[in-house]
Amino acid sequence: MNRWSSEAANAWYEELPFLIGCNFLPSNASNQLEMFQSDTFDEAALRREIGWARELGFNTLRVYLHDLLVEEEGFFGRFETFLDICRENHITPIIVLFDDCHYGYPKRGPQKPPIRGIHNSRWKQSPGHHIVRQIHQGSGEKELARLENYVVSILERYKADDRILMWDIYNEPGQFGIGEDSQTLLRAVWAWAHEVRPRQPLTSCVHGAIGSVHHDINKENSDVLTFHMYEAEQLEESIEELVALNRPVICTEYMARGHGTTFQFSLPIFKKHNIGCINWGLVAGKSQTHFDWHTIMERSERVQAEDFLLAEDALPEPDLWHHDILRADGSAFDENEVALLKEFTSTL
Repeated sequence: MNRWSSEAANAWYEELPFLIGCNFLPSNASNQLEMFQSDTFDEAALRREIGWARELGFNTLRVYLHDLLVEEEGFFGRFETFLDICRENHITPIIVLFDDCHYGYPKRGPQKPPIRGIHNSRWKQSPGHHIVRQIHQGSGEKELARLENYVVSILERYKADDRILMWDIYNEPGQFGIGEDSQTLLRAVWAWAHEVRPRQPLTSCVHGAIGSVHHDINKENSDVLTFHMYEAEQLEESIEELVALNRPVICTEYMARGHGTTFQFSLPIFKKHNIGCINWGLVAGKSQTHFDWHTIMERSERVQAEDFLLAEDALPEPDLWHHDILRADGSAFDENEVALLKEFTSTL
């Protein structure tokens, strides 16, 4: 295993500014495929919205790729454009390779319209639970080879690129009912990533992964420890547990207003413990993550009613936004939050 020593990881972290940013998907994309596919890649939207991130004082973004993207002609050119826009805005992104969250059976090409008022209604797992299970059961050799090519081709190409801050190799393994079947792919991805051994650190979340086996695998392999926390009463407890392991700690998902992890509550705690912090969402859009998770329970009945959000429709808004900060016109859900963020980042 080519894991960094704790001394090397801490030295890397000490050279960085205090990390603050958001999980980023442009408002006109409902998932990571729409963000980067040729027909829906929107450089103007990226320039506008990444510029807004910089105006808030953010210095990093967490951005998801998808294993199917490398099969599309021109993907790397579009990814280069994204990285260049980030650099122009003094932002260094964290890149996510796989994800167990939300919905399976991803396909390239046109994506279905979002389901009105449903949180992340068209997000796609990468590679998808059906493939993860095949690999775990020993019948997914062809898929495993394809996924290895995806990981190696990405990491080899960008392993020394200073436009990239860190590689988050697998988001929330075990989520959405796949359970410990993800461990086989997770172990394989760690082996591939350590074989390439990028100059940037490698991570996969500890808290946020489901099941003790995934916690242990990620804790044992990560150069930098990352975690997700949306519950206010558990935030400091999680921080203290991970800080005791003597490695840098970054929270790569937080901020659910109805669960107490507001900016007002969370930012002083992160600063106190020197924990980099990346909230979920910047601009409310087709992903509709400004709606709460409980709306996912309504998904099937909305599909049956064909209650889809079409391009000409105004984006619906709940009274209290769950995630996200800005509307697509740049206005804020809460001007006081924006003022707080700008004041906080101006002192870093």
